Amino acid sequence: MASSRPTRRRPMWIGGWLLFLLPMPLALRSLLALGKGEFTSFLTTTMALAVLVLGAWLTRRGLYQAKRRPMSSTLPLKSLGGIVIAAGTALTALIAGHSLPIGVCFGLAALLGFYLTYGFDKRIKLSSDKDVAEALEDAYRKLERLEEAGDKIRSRDMRDRIRGIAQWGERILDRIGDDPEDFRRARKFVNVYLDGAQQVTDKFVRTHSDANSAELENNFRTLLDDMETVCKEQYQHLVDNDMVDLDVQMEVLTTRLKREGVY
Repeated sequence: MASSRPTRRRPMWIGGWLLFLLPMPLALRSLLALGKGEFTSFLTTTMALAVLVLGAWLTRRGLYQAKRRPMSSTLPLKSLGGIVIAAGTALTALIAGHSLPIGVCFGLAALLGFYLTYGFDKRIKLSSDKDVAEALEDAYRKLERLEEAGDKIRSRDMRDRIRGIAQWGERILDRIGDDPEDFRRARKFVNVYLDGAQQVTDKFVRTHSDANSAELENNFRTLLDDMETVCKEQYQHLVDNDMVDLDVQMEVLTTRLKREGVY
């Protein structure tokens, strides 16, 4: 059986912006070299700084891109960012006076640390099925909008539950990306359910901002229970390669969404 809660994702902005801060000592060194008239030192230090900032920017864009899970033809920006950061680290080691072999070792160590922290881009095996790729890309955007809507809810418990639902959704879409044959078994989840979940959350946010209703909150909590159950069971059915009974459960949830005025 699938675990009861998906692995929590690392907050994207923390890692992305941290990489911009790490090379800042090089900026100070570059300014000092310029002030002393050491043009060669200024040039090489500025070059290393530019390479590291470029690597941070590529990584940041790659992390942002990963949320939208573009099709397999898109450049692997996060992986490129790791390679550029490794090159910048090696160059920085050379500037600090280390030999070329030691500089290469520093670069490889930086690449390993990058991989352990952020991982590399995961290639989606969808080059032969553009329709599935586009459906998945749209589904990842729906999950992002679901999280954005959930973040506007005042209740921390509800926000956390919506993030958990989105994480289960990502596990399902990741699995389809690895094996596009699973798309047939999860078509209704991808094409119908995610859109309904995002819309009903948006509606709750708009309605709840106008009227603080305990009944409305209770109804939404019940709906969250159903949404979470469907996500978990959809994932497990994909793992088990089993379609039995899930369509019935989907219909029950779709009926609830219709009562909420989504369809």
